Amino acid sequence: MTAFRRQSGPFVEGDKVQLTGPKGKMNTIVLTPGAVFHTHRGMIAHDDVVGLPDGSVVASTTGDEYLALRPLLSDFVMSMPRGAAIVYPKDAAQIVAFADIFPGATVVEAGVGSGALSLWLLRAVGPEGRLASFERRREFADVAEGNVASFFGAEPENWTVTVGDLADELPSAMSDGTVDRVVLDMLAPWENVDVTADALKPGGLVICYVATATQLSRTAEALRASGAFTEPDASETLVRGWHVEGLAVRPDHRMIGHTGFLITARRLAPGSVLPQLKRRPSKSDYSDADVEAWTPGALGERSASDKKLRKTARQARTAADAAIAATEAVDQGPATGPSTGTATA
Repeated sequence: MTAFRRQSGPFVEGDKVQLTGPKGKMNTIVLTPGAVFHTHRGMIAHDDVVGLPDGSVVASTTGDEYLALRPLLSDFVMSMPRGAAIVYPKDAAQIVAFADIFPGATVVEAGVGSGALSLWLLRAVGPEGRLASFERRREFADVAEGNVASFFGAEPENWTVTVGDLADELPSAMSDGTVDRVVLDMLAPWENVDVTADALKPGGLVICYVATATQLSRTAEALRASGAFTEPDASETLVRGWHVEGLAVRPDHRMIGHTGFLITARRLAPGSVLPQLKRRPSKSDYSDADVEAWTPGALGERSASDKKLRKTARQARTAADAAIAATEAVDQGPATGPSTGTATA
């Protein structure tokens, strides 16, 4: 399959549809022949939605109106089952832009978390590209695989998930100098600078997503010390919405503030030495004690319990099986007998 889901045209069986009710609550269903969406405000038959243009308004049996739209990827990732914290759409957009993820690219991702970033990367590389994801925990990989299959309605053929440490698994998975981009979303990306440098093509790019200033500093110094990369560039993205209604125009009271830092660097050609920048001596020298304070153990790592991860993985797999079954039902013709649609907030 290609890493694309149908995004326009009239609704067809197997499509995901986001129904927004009178109070703004969103529910997502997969259009299945004979199925019915149940709500305390009445019912909507899936067959009544099939054939309508995207952006239609449908009425339940009680007369309440629902707006029917195909969910955006940002809608899906914000509501899908989570085993680990997701990369928010604002940061995913910056990763795709700053890393220049292009159609046909070979991209390495570590770790995979709940699969949110994997979805954006698969969209960006397109059907001709390849995404190789690495995750240390099997439970997280299960959640991610379920979420990705749920969104696409099938398992993407151009995506692989390897369970294990990136430093151990990447050399056997990718030949040296064959990777266009490496995306590191992990607690200690500095531990993988050398293996990343080996995998990247000359001119390739590594982008790291870290949560704290100490992680940012340690990563930057590791990239510099390797001698294999250009001077790292760091940033963060803050998003503030605005209320716009007539002349009542003002910033929203709430905003999406700090979620993480991004740091990028380009791979130098083997044997090349980065020219030294002419600048004044820095007063920001650090000691071995400072470095010790940056270790993963000192930073601390919070994780969901195994029980919660198993439950989340089951939820993601259930959604994936339903999406795959709906896709197969469309390919094989109308299903026999009614079934009930699944609604998610």
